[in-house]
Amino acid sequence: MHYMAAHGLKRARPAELIPGTVSVITARMDYLPASTPARPGDWQAMELSRLERPAEGIVSVYARGRDYHKVMRGRLQKLSERIGEQVTQLGHRAFTDSAPVLEAELAARSGQGWRGKHTLLLNREAGSMFFLGEIYVDIALPPSAPVTPHCGSCHSCIDVCPTRAIIAPYKLDARRCISYLTIEHAGPIPLELRPLMGNRIYGCDDCQLICPWNKFAQRSALPDFDERRGLGGQQLVTLFSWSEEEFLRFTEGGPIRRIGHERWLRNIAVAMGNALRGGLVDDAAIRASLQARADHPAELVREHVLWALSP
Repeated sequence: MHYMAAHGLKRARPAELIPGTVSVITARMDYLPASTPARPGDWQAMELSRLERPAEGIVSVYARGRDYHKVMRGRLQKLSERIGEQVTQLGHRAFTDSAPVLEAELAARSGQGWRGKHTLLLNREAGSMFFLGEIYVDIALPPSAPVTPHCGSCHSCIDVCPTRAIIAPYKLDARRCISYLTIEHAGPIPLELRPLMGNRIYGCDDCQLICPWNKFAQRSALPDFDERRGLGGQQLVTLFSWSEEEFLRFTEGGPIRRIGHERWLRNIAVAMGNALRGGLVDDAAIRASLQARADHPAELVREHVLWALSP
């Protein structure tokens, strides 16, 4: 994640990133699909149960629909334009996980919620299942006050983390985080962490699924985040069989596409290796699927396939 260091203090000083910035408007957008079970706690239990089906690939809830960058940026732009209709010569710039911006910290300081011990933002009415966005503006606005933290003595998120990436309350080692490893990390996944990834192939929601505040998580009013066919409850063998053309077609307009086909295969190979080691799946089907990729042109894929097939 070298881009963080590359941008230095611009992340913490909005006026250095966008000269002329005086205030920051923060916003959140819920993303649970409309089909999510309504009874508190049911959706979390449903998602956690996927870990008990090792032949199934788990994609983070937020990534099963349309790319949130596009959706939220578009809505922030419309909001900016509406504000501009009421303000003379408004200068503005909208962001959502697309620039060196300390989103969670800005949101916490503006009263959107508080930083949980997993470092994510928590809201009493919405848990943490939402996206954050910002509008940098060149006008002075009255500040909103931060809210009181409400994690108390709970440390469920720390205890549940598969790779122990949450090394202390409010402190995350991103190098161990499955979300980082399956999405941002470009090279081989460290050997010692592969068995801990289970069947998580794109992101990890465990620290959010276990959080008591997410019984209040809100369903999205937009169809954009409804689950796309094939990205929820799909078998690893099926996902691993996608050609690059199929991968691009099935992930078009979604956030998964940006990791590329090779990293997609890398992630699934790890999950398949874990499924084989668990001994609770159809070994023959998984082994045959892996063998079919053993001579893949990319060394990254070959290495992880070989690991998966190793005893």
